[in-house]
Amino acid sequence: MKQNVVTKVIEQQHYTVVIADDHNLVRDAVAEMLIADGGFSVSSVGDLPATFQALQTNDPIDMLLLDVSMPGMAGMGSIQQIVAKHPDLKIVLFSGSVSSEFVFQSLQAGVRGYVPKTLPLRSLTSALRLVLSGQVFLPMSLLSEVDGTPSFESRGDNQKILTAKEVNILNLVSDGKTNKEIAWALGASEVTVKMYLRTIFNKLGASNRTHAVMLAKAKSLL
Repeated sequence: MKQNVVTKVIEQQHYTVVIADDHNLVRDAVAEMLIADGGFSVSSVGDLPATFQALQTNDPIDMLLLDVSMPGMAGMGSIQQIVAKHPDLKIVLFSGSVSSEFVFQSLQAGVRGYVPKTLPLRSLTSALRLVLSGQVFLPMSLLSEVDGTPSFESRGDNQKILTAKEVNILNLVSDGKTNKEIAWALGASEVTVKMYLRTIFNKLGASNRTHAVMLAKAKSLL
């Protein structure tokens, strides 16, 4: 009975998102997708001054989907300004063209993810829900640049290392996503996701998806 109550509460959770982008078609398409998915209230703005005004409302804002090239934006300085004024806000960069260096600098400044505009629209809600759950979202193309760097140091011979990419995939598994949904969220193929899951299982000594999540949580990897 308790499990049913918890599940119901999670399903009813509601988020408020501000889309800051100067392209009307993009804003409308994203807003329509989020509203159709359910659990989202959406407002839209087209430049940096309007973004600050939208964030000053008395109603709590959970997430800002931020176009880094809209009018008023001045690179990293603008991002740092938003983070300084709204440190608890989950900010996700939303751009069609941005360097990996800029993305990583933004993460260090407090941004919680980067969604390229080339990401399939159907994958957007999965990516944003991952960030809202407390994780960081990066597309597979960027994760590959840090794949050789361990996310967690080994704490003994029996605990092998998971990379940043593997942790991201395992978090999606923990959220109940199927291989197809994970592939959509990361802009990868299902075959690629299966290959990574096989590697994760091997590193953790897991027999299946549920076992892998249990072992990772027991080792404080999730």
